Amino acid sequence: MSGHSKWSTIKRAKGVTDAKRGQVFTKLAREIVIAARQGGGDITFNSRLRLAVQRARDGNMPADNIDRAIKRAVGADGGAAAMEEITYEGYGPGGMAILIQVVTENKNRTAAEVRSNLTKHGGSMAEAGSVSWMFQTKGVLTVEAPEAKAEEIALKAIDAGADDFSIEEGHLEVYCPLPALESLRHALEAMAPVTGSEISPVPTTTVPLDTKHAGQALRLLERLEELDDVQRVYTNADFPAEALAQLSTET
Repeated sequence: MSGHSKWSTIKRAKGVTDAKRGQVFTKLAREIVIAARQGGGDITFNSRLRLAVQRARDGNMPADNIDRAIKRAVGADGGAAAMEEITYEGYGPGGMAILIQVVTENKNRTAAEVRSNLTKHGGSMAEAGSVSWMFQTKGVLTVEAPEAKAEEIALKAIDAGADDFSIEEGHLEVYCPLPALESLRHALEAMAPVTGSEISPVPTTTVPLDTKHAGQALRLLERLEELDDVQRVYTNADFPAEALAQLSTET
């Protein structure tokens, strides 16, 4: 499952600049709006909204922003009704698979933007189903864990319902069946800080990239994530240690 964890590690290392934080908050708010529209504004009865709100809190989104997003969704404002969730599939440098989750009010515009960025950076769009079969939907929890304690926490997570884990750069990623996500988070919070939880497509197999393709892949993934309509990007690329080392010198 290193395809998920390596890309997550890279994004953590690059951090979120102040210039991009507003865009991140916009995407988090959009996720809250959609969840509330679909299942109502009460987090007690809407598990998707609970997860969206927790992700917003993990991302340091102000509580007022979260409340406004929920009120927008359940109030008279119908602006969110036209939003459509779409997952595009594609290939990138070195043959890596990419899933691009978007929320858009204009799917023709969004599809064109995604296709253009894939093409410019050595990738291509793929037919529906040609990439998604390489991923399995899992609950994913990110835990701050020093290397000396990470394995111990991971083993306790397995006992609490997790079915796999990955240790990367001072962080532990724990994978679990979807029904166990919330209870496992509570169990982990008693042992270490939990910095993220999500429902994520996790690759069942990975594609190792050489240094040249890794650089191209990083540029492509960054450009895709910068698109306004893109919520999240997933890949089965396995980045070499050299790419991570080079990244550390740039941040």
